[in-house]
Amino acid sequence: MRIIGGTYRGKKLYSPASAAVRPTADRAREAVFNILNSKLGGDWSRVELLELFTGSGAFALEALSRGVAKVCMADIDLRDAKRNTALFPQEANKIKMLKADVTKMPQAAEKYNLLFMDAPYNQGLSEPALAEVAAKGWLADDCLCVVEVEKNESFVPPQGFSVEDERIYGLAKFWFLTLK
Repeated sequence: MRIIGGTYRGKKLYSPASAAVRPTADRAREAVFNILNSKLGGDWSRVELLELFTGSGAFALEALSRGVAKVCMADIDLRDAKRNTALFPQEANKIKMLKADVTKMPQAAEKYNLLFMDAPYNQGLSEPALAEVAAKGWLADDCLCVVEVEKNESFVPPQGFSVEDERIYGLAKFWFLTLK
């Protein structure tokens, strides 16, 4: 695993210690970031990212490399993410970590305008986690949400989200949603 673009392009990340963690493939992550770059008009400085089921933290760290204002990484197990964020000491003031079951989030203290979520495949966790962060106030109005699921996995966006796009890369399907 490595950072694809931005300030830290080419920087290597630690692979997950657990076989249960399945990071988004570099090529798929690159494609998603190209789409996001287009949707954001190339301005990452106003982006505040919430990453659910963060695993290795690769998506959030990629976003930091591209200049986001801040990231919050949430997962029930943050060991892999902590190992990788330690490689970015100069970005420490932009990184928040939340050890939590993301289907049972606490009430939000702040809102985020970009969400990336990559739940374990085929476990039915994406819909409840997305509904939970919306209900608990984690997402700003018009928040852009990217939800990764296995390409044949059923996914129905919760009420209040509109589908903007969907793409398949390898085994993954990415849903681009907006919170209305």
